[in-house]
Amino acid sequence: MSRADSPHETRFVFVTGGVVSALGKGIAAASIGRLLVARGLSVALLKFDPYINVDPGTMSPFQHGEVFVTEDGAETDLDLGHYERFTDVNTTRASNATAGAIYDAVIRRERRGDYLGGTVQVIPHITDEIKNRIRLVAEAQAADVVICEVGGTVGDIESLPFLEALRQFHVDLGRERCMFVHVTLVPFLGHAGELKTKPTQHSVQELRRIGIQPDMIMCRSEERLGSDIREKIALFANVPVRFVVSAPDVDLIYKVPLEFRREGVDERILEHFGIAAPDPDLSEWEALVHRYDSAAERVRIGLVGKYTKLADAYLSVTEALGHAGAHHSAKVDVEFIDSERLADGEVEQALAECDGVLIPGGFGQRGIEGKIAAARFARESDVPFLGICLGMQIAVCEFARTVAGMEGANSTEFDPETPFPVIDLLPEQKEVRDLGGTMRLGADPVKIHPATRARAIYGEAVVYERHRHRYEVNNHLRKRLERAGLVCSGTSPDERLVEIVELPDHPFFVASQFHPEFKSRPTRPHPLFREFVGAALERARQRRGAGARAAATPARSGGGTAPAVAARAET
Repeated sequence: MSRADSPHETRFVFVTGGVVSALGKGIAAASIGRLLVARGLSVALLKFDPYINVDPGTMSPFQHGEVFVTEDGAETDLDLGHYERFTDVNTTRASNATAGAIYDAVIRRERRGDYLGGTVQVIPHITDEIKNRIRLVAEAQAADVVICEVGGTVGDIESLPFLEALRQFHVDLGRERCMFVHVTLVPFLGHAGELKTKPTQHSVQELRRIGIQPDMIMCRSEERLGSDIREKIALFANVPVRFVVSAPDVDLIYKVPLEFRREGVDERILEHFGIAAPDPDLSEWEALVHRYDSAAERVRIGLVGKYTKLADAYLSVTEALGHAGAHHSAKVDVEFIDSERLADGEVEQALAECDGVLIPGGFGQRGIEGKIAAARFARESDVPFLGICLGMQIAVCEFARTVAGMEGANSTEFDPETPFPVIDLLPEQKEVRDLGGTMRLGADPVKIHPATRARAIYGEAVVYERHRHRYEVNNHLRKRLERAGLVCSGTSPDERLVEIVELPDHPFFVASQFHPEFKSRPTRPHPLFREFVGAALERARQRRGAGARAAATPARSGGGTAPAVAARAET
């Protein structure tokens, strides 16, 4: 549907959560976006986080999961990654706002005297700022529908100003332009043998006490809800039965839009807003899910990091691996390997069964030597290797130490006194005291040099990739590294900054200073991940073939023939 045929006024879908956190509000919001995009509507997504941090950039991944970086360089909540992957629409710094950022903006205005000496309060000043953030997204992207997710759980003190702002927004614009979708939990009690609706009833009551009547209830549960449960929830939540949606657990998040389509979620939203739109074209999405489900081969990737106890710390990386695996009709098994334990000489034991090694981004010294050991193992054992951000710096340090003859080579981030600072701050960065001032964030152009693996992978001379780092390859030592065989196949357009390094005489050894995972899409895997997983899959096939041959070859002992013993082939 063209813009000329679309509604003249932006509509707003507000997604809230109740009972417990981690119900999948972000997936629900992204899936709604996928359905509306499939029906020809333009969408924009926005996430409010109620914590006081101004942004998640300085938060521990153990606390918050990964930091997702937008094209314009904002450090944001990981849910924005879901938004981009599901809708294929880039988010911006306006797409994520925290309570800290809201309060900071209001306090700055107060300090400037913008309020003319008036008393600054949560209502109206904080709530007005929240409403302005919503309008900003709608106006900047000229979207047919803005989908706004509120983090946290209804009843939390932290989220109250946001919910109050949404209540006011609803009053300002009217019901015909605002819709509230409440995601809640319907637990199954094993000892009672039944689903319980009371938590959902109480959650809706809490929302209505604030002044918000939900228009749709999304019920998260282990299994699909029956009509009796839906009718009961509809009665107590004061919504029509057809607006009670069953959202059961699925084994793949990309199935959620298809589940929502079966439940008629998009139809109910269009009905609420009085919008006419073509039927959704989900053929590409259905083909994607089919590739995931029908993947016959398996490939094991060892992800060597230091936040491995929380998978969400590397969410975009694991999703990008999955995209690449689906492209090759293979299932990617990600083995999280704590880099700290690799420093104790367990590298070969930990990585021997891996078909590929990936070292993702990170900050700080902990676990660095283990990552260097993993990079060396991948290089010397011809195991496909992909380094991302810090992973590229690790690869450079390892190469400098063991190939280029720079004993003790390191990054000045980890060893300021290293004799060979192959990774360092640029000279102009060293005078900047504010760490934020030295961080390189967002999309920058990358020049891909001809006659390199990177050029063959991308097929383009210039690409734009997202960055989040502070340290760079030291140009004073770069020529020495290149003479030893390291190829700098991607640079900044002025060739001052190294963006990609590779080793030509290796099945696949590529590392990037940028974060390719942020631009990978389920139906369009990032080229670096696509080729890395392809190389790892080829290694897996070779190992399986070797295992099968070993199993078929009888072992001879003296004059007799011993039974064949099947070699362990990882699948």
